[in-house]
Amino acid sequence: MSLEEDYRNLKQSAEAKINGEAENNISRNRFSSLLVSKDRNFLLSPDGTKVEVSELEGKVVGLYFSANWYPPCRNFTQILIDAYEHLNSNGCNFEVVFVSSDEDLNAFNNYRALMPWLSIPFSDLETKKALDRKFNVEGIPCLIILQPKDNKDEATLQDGVEILYRFGVQAFPFTKQRLQELELQEREKHECQTLTNLLTINDRDYLFGHPAPKQVPVDSLVGKTVGLFFSAQWCRPGVKFTPKLVSIYHKIKQMLTPNANDEDFEIVFVSSDCDQPGFDSYFNTMPWLALPFGDPTVKSLTKHFDVQGIPCLIILGPDGKTITKHGRSLINLYQENAYPFTEAKVDLLEKQMDEEAKNLPRSEYHAGHKHELTLVCQETGGGPFICCDCDEQGSGWAYQCLDCGYEVHPKCIRAVDFGSMLEK
Repeated sequence: MSLEEDYRNLKQSAEAKINGEAENNISRNRFSSLLVSKDRNFLLSPDGTKVEVSELEGKVVGLYFSANWYPPCRNFTQILIDAYEHLNSNGCNFEVVFVSSDEDLNAFNNYRALMPWLSIPFSDLETKKALDRKFNVEGIPCLIILQPKDNKDEATLQDGVEILYRFGVQAFPFTKQRLQELELQEREKHECQTLTNLLTINDRDYLFGHPAPKQVPVDSLVGKTVGLFFSAQWCRPGVKFTPKLVSIYHKIKQMLTPNANDEDFEIVFVSSDCDQPGFDSYFNTMPWLALPFGDPTVKSLTKHFDVQGIPCLIILGPDGKTITKHGRSLINLYQENAYPFTEAKVDLLEKQMDEEAKNLPRSEYHAGHKHELTLVCQETGGGPFICCDCDEQGSGWAYQCLDCGYEVHPKCIRAVDFGSMLEK
C-alpha cells in the first residue's frame, strides 16, 4: 500500500470518527439543553432512582405532556404503554419522558406509578414551562417525538398522539420518511377497499341480524350505501344518539322504498362493549346488522378508519369506498336529507342552509342561557361544535355566546325576550 493510500485511509477514518462524535454530540447536547436544569442532570425512573439525561443518547425520545386528572390522557397513556413495551421488547431504542401537568405531588406519583418510562421531577416547574413554550403545547395529551441525530425543528414531530392512534408501533422510528411510507400504504389500502374485505375474516362471511344470531351474508350489502356505527352501551353519547339514528334509518328506508332503482341503505353496528350481555342488550335496541361481539374485525376497522372516539358513523358508498367519516354530524345537521351523504349532496345542503340563515335573526336570547347569542358561520367563528342544548355535534351555522363560548344549533334555539331574561 502506498503512502498516499495510507494517508487517504487515515483521513477517512478520522472523518468518520469526527462525524460519529458530532452525531453523538447533537443527541447529547439537544437532550441536555431541553431536559437538564441548573440544579438537575437526571430524570426519575419508574422506581424513583435517578437516571442521567445522557442515558437518552442515541434514542428516539417522546416528550409526553399529560395529567392524571384528564380522562383522555389516562386513555392514551395505556395506548402509549402498550406501544412502549412492544417497541422495547423488540430492541427498538425508544424512550418516553413524562412532563406532568398534575395538580399536586401525590397525583404525580400515583400517575407516574403506572408508567414504565422516565419522568421530569414534579418540583421542576421551570423545565416544564420551558418545554411548553419551546413546543407550543396548547393541550394534553401531547406527545412530541425527537430524533437522536437531528436537532432541526423540521425533524421534530408534534403530533405523536395522532400518529400512535393512526399507525401504532408501525410508525417507529417516527421519521417523516416512515410516515410518508405508511400514508402511501394507507392510500393504497383504501383504494382497494371493498365491503367484503372490510367486514369478512377467515371463515366468517356473515353479519348478525335479528333475532340474533341470525346470519346475514356480507355479500348481500354489496351495492348498498352502508353506515358503520361504532358505539357501545357504556358510551353515554352513543346511547343518546342511537334512538335518533334509528329514527333516521327508518325514514331513509321509507324514502327509498317507492324508488324504482336499486338504491338501498344499511347500517352495521361495530361494538366496543365490554361483555356479551352489554352487546346483546344494546344491539336489541337497533333494527340493523352487527359484527359478532369480540370479532377481531372490530379492531381492524377502528384502526383502518382512525376512529379515535365513539359514537362514530362511517359512511361507505355502493362501491365499498369511504364517502365520509362524519356521518353522525351529517345526521344531526340534516337528518334523513343527508342521504346518500355524498360530497355533492352535502354541498347542496350547505347552500340551502346558507340561504335559510339569511332569514334568521342575527342574535337571540335562548331560554337555556343568560347571555345574548350571536349567529355565526364557518367564516365568522363557527365550525364544528357540540350543541350545549342537545349535546350533539354541529358545524357551519350556530348561535354562539361571545362571552363564554356557549353554542347551540339554530334549530335548538328557544327564543325568549330580553326583559324576561332580566327578571331571572
